[in-house]
Amino acid sequence: MNDSTEDHSRPAQPEENRRRSGRVVMRPDKARLLQRHERPAFLDSDPWRALRILSEFVEGFDALAGIGPAVTVFGSARVRPGDRTYDTARTVGHLLAEAGFAVITGGGPGAMEAANRGCQEAGGLSIGCNIELPHEQSINAYVDLGIEFRYFFARKTMFVKYADAFVILPGGFGTLDELFESLTLIQTGKIRHFPVVMVGTTYWQGLIDWMREVQLKAGAIADADLSLLRLTDDPDEVVSIIRTFAREVPSEGAPTEEAEIRG
Repeated sequence: MNDSTEDHSRPAQPEENRRRSGRVVMRPDKARLLQRHERPAFLDSDPWRALRILSEFVEGFDALAGIGPAVTVFGSARVRPGDRTYDTARTVGHLLAEAGFAVITGGGPGAMEAANRGCQEAGGLSIGCNIELPHEQSINAYVDLGIEFRYFFARKTMFVKYADAFVILPGGFGTLDELFESLTLIQTGKIRHFPVVMVGTTYWQGLIDWMREVQLKAGAIADADLSLLRLTDDPDEVVSIIRTFAREVPSEGAPTEEAEIRG
């Protein structure tokens, strides 16, 4: 028996060399091997897609059902440490954790990372609901509880269902999407009226002025709709607004079943 066997082993591949899609992790350079075989037609059918969607709701509900009072924080994925928005998000996350709230973000970089970081540093529960994107956004290093989603609407349901407030920091289209989604759900009575706090007067004042000068004057919204928003530059005021609401409206005033389904 020959003991001088040749070692064909390869070094383990680091996590960053792999792409995660839901529960599946794979090296991108191996994806071509899957393409050698024809994909079964039923995998692209609507009934099968419905099961994948359902699984995201079930896993999300199961993971987040016991988190307690929580606040969802939104903001740009493009800011970096040292940027004013990053530092503000980190402070907000820290103060929310000290006030007894878990912090939920989109789980990615930028303001999301900063809010998770501040929360974790203060000993709070830092949560990230990440989304599968073409540029392979991964969950940031400051997330204690992470959930990955393929479908935006399933992810957005988790943001709303388990939040006692929304904090909106300067951001892009995704941040605006979450802002107007929350306002629509509150305005139409699909969820309870919780605080929507916009942070950054310089950044957001123009949008609020446009709502007042254009939408309100056109009759597209009412004065009461504008009152759904609070605007501040002070992280302490952000937490004060949310704590006041939490004392007045206990967390059991949960979103309606319709909102859970709609996302």
